[in-house]
Formats: sequence, structure tokens, C-alpha cells
Amino acid sequence: MAHDNGGKQLLHLVFGGELEAIDSTTFRDLTKLDIVGIFPDYKSAHVAWKAKAQATVDNAQMRYFIVHMHRLLDPDSAA
Repeated sequence: MAHDNGGKQLLHLVFGGELEAIDSTTFRDLTKLDIVGIFPDYKSAHVAWKAKAQATVDNAQMRYFIVHMHRLLDPDSAA
């Protein structure tokens, strides 16, 4: 099911975990990554990312990310 993207799926992965340092993107323990989910568009991924980021705001080393999976699946795409 496409979501106003010209018929294309623009999949996004939201995940996070505790970083070794706040100025790093190296995770402290890969076995404890929180895979929030895969979303059909950036808007829904951003809603999920924001909820997780706000829920963990007291832990400065906890970070959540949005990965544009559609760019990895189709690197020649301009979207």
C-alpha cells in the first residue's frame, strides 16, 4: 500500500539504543537495540521516532534513528 508517493513504497526503519558516548553513533550493546518497526512513509516513522525519543529523554545516551530503507533498496532513486 503506497501513501501519496506516486505509487511507490518509501519504507523507513525506526530503531534505537544506548550509545557508548553522546557524541558517537556506536551502540553500547547491540543485543539491546530497540527495533521500533518499519513504516510505509516518513511521516508515520517520524511519529514513532518522536514518541520513543520523548519517552527516553531522561537518558542522554539513548538515541533513536530513522533509516530511509527505500534509499538502500533502490539507491538510484531520487526520492
